[in-house]
Formats: sequence, structure tokens, C-alpha cells
Amino acid sequence: MATYVALLNWTDQGVRNIGDAPKRLDSVKKLLADMGGSTKAFYMTIGQFDMVLIYEAPDDAVAAHFTLKLSQSGNVRTQTLKAFPEQSFREILASL
Repeated sequence: MATYVALLNWTDQGVRNIGDAPKRLDSVKKLLADMGGSTKAFYMTIGQFDMVLIYEAPDDAVAAHFTLKLSQSGNVRTQTLKAFPEQSFREILASL
């Protein structure tokens, strides 16, 4: 499975409903699992982004669908990065 890093920021709606955020996170984890993916780590952060979600998905199409479902909720805005593990990093550089 491919690894993705989602950088999340609260929307105004998300902040207004902040008390529901733990339940929403549980729902997000279940949604991802139902799509064949898995949550690897979640962090609340200080700085440019409010949260970081590291997850695995079977492919880019599933990751895109998952990201759109997150955005559709109206509680967060996302920026998603595809992450390459160290072994892939080494293989890519070795091929140059």
C-alpha cells in the first residue's frame, strides 16, 4: 500500500463543532478502513497546520476519494502528500 500524509486545517465550521472532533476522527478512521486503507498516525499540531494524518491506501484513486470525502464534511481543508519510504527513496536515487 502507498503512504500519504494529509495536512489538515480546521474550517470555521470545524472550529464551531470542535467538541465533536474526536467522534469525527473515529468516523474518518472507519471510513478509511472501509475503503481498504489504514491510519498509521494522527497528530494535533501547532503552526501552519492544525493536524497531520499519516495513512495508507491501496492506490492513488482511493487516497483521492478519501481526501474528497474528508473535504466534503466541511470541517477541514486538506493538503495531501504521497510519501515514499526510505527503500523507495534509495531505489529511485540509485536509478539516476
